[in-house]
Amino acid sequence: MLSIFYQGMLAFNPPQDEIVAELSEIKSKLANVAADSSDAQDLTVRQLELRELQETIDKSFLSKPPAPSAREAGIGPALMGSIWVCAGCTAFFLPLGVGTAIFLEEFKPRNKFLRWLSDMLQLNINNLAGVPSIVYGILGMTVFATMFGLFGSPNEPFFELGTKFKRQYVTEGMQVVFVPVADRDETPTLVDGMTALKSDGSEVKLNIIGDDDDFPEDDATLAVSLFSDSDGGVVAENAWYSFRLPFGRSVLAASMTLMLVILPVVIISTQEALRAVPMSLRQGAQGLGCTPWQTVRNVTLPAAIPGIMTGCILSMSRAIGEAAPILMISGIVAISMGPQHLMDDFSILPLQIYYWAGQPVNDADPFNFQHVAAGAIIVLLLVLFAFNSVAIVLRQIAQKRLS
Repeated sequence: MLSIFYQGMLAFNPPQDEIVAELSEIKSKLANVAADSSDAQDLTVRQLELRELQETIDKSFLSKPPAPSAREAGIGPALMGSIWVCAGCTAFFLPLGVGTAIFLEEFKPRNKFLRWLSDMLQLNINNLAGVPSIVYGILGMTVFATMFGLFGSPNEPFFELGTKFKRQYVTEGMQVVFVPVADRDETPTLVDGMTALKSDGSEVKLNIIGDDDDFPEDDATLAVSLFSDSDGGVVAENAWYSFRLPFGRSVLAASMTLMLVILPVVIISTQEALRAVPMSLRQGAQGLGCTPWQTVRNVTLPAAIPGIMTGCILSMSRAIGEAAPILMISGIVAISMGPQHLMDDFSILPLQIYYWAGQPVNDADPFNFQHVAAGAIIVLLLVLFAFNSVAIVLRQIAQKRLS
């Protein structure tokens, strides 16, 4: 553990080649000058400045994207992806898990057949709590990411909302231009003088070259020139409220997959918390004329909140470190930016750590990807501590209200 902490600290301040080389040079010079000379004093001052620079914490490690070089790699997209996925998972498993536990524990059916169904559901929940997480990853890939192929494919979805499409072309002057289209399958007819967009969003008028037209020679015309039979690829721009069916390899699919992983644990822990509430409280509420739902809402559930929050804390601790189910959904590690909405691509810290930890070690370089992985582990522990701290504070507030 201490070794991981030490290596992780290096990730926040990887030694720079220039600083190390200059310190080595200063050390050589100090050995060749008198200790009380002005040159030695200047060299000593510079040596202290460089060491202080080496000890400065580089906060950009938390925002930089992954890079081919360990010295330039960061965890920004993976950190944001973990926060998005865990927040989405919490929004799903809390109401669904607690609601299911309340239904199974407080509203047991009287009909014999319905009781049998309830017992079968309880048996399946108990069994699902021990299923390996990779199985849930396969299930999430089939159900959420592709939806059994019933609604098209993630690349050609059945339904899309909040998405604008453009056709991307490369002009004869090697400039990228975009032509807006109404849907994914539309191929615009290229005509001379039509409006297109450059990468910076500015508008240009295209010069369309036909079979009988002369090929332009000046660079300005080439930059906006396309052949009439040019073929472009589809580029999709998603708004913050974008939605599609199927979900594809998105934050939403990953959140719902993680929900499946921890939902049995949440249901079982919530049931145990409800069973710990004394029966006398229920009987007293019913004696005062409360309906079963009023008893649950005003008496049983508030008394069980501390136990429910404990189960949610343990479940979130498991979810935030899961890599296997998300590997089935995403599998992306080289991503330049974090997710902007629920339909966006993503990566998470466990995936990034798994990838970096498996990189080969370069004995000639004192700083390797293993140091970056150790730094990501420290950040993951801090994120887990932050999530758990919030849940613990909420649990303490609920306990004070009950007391």
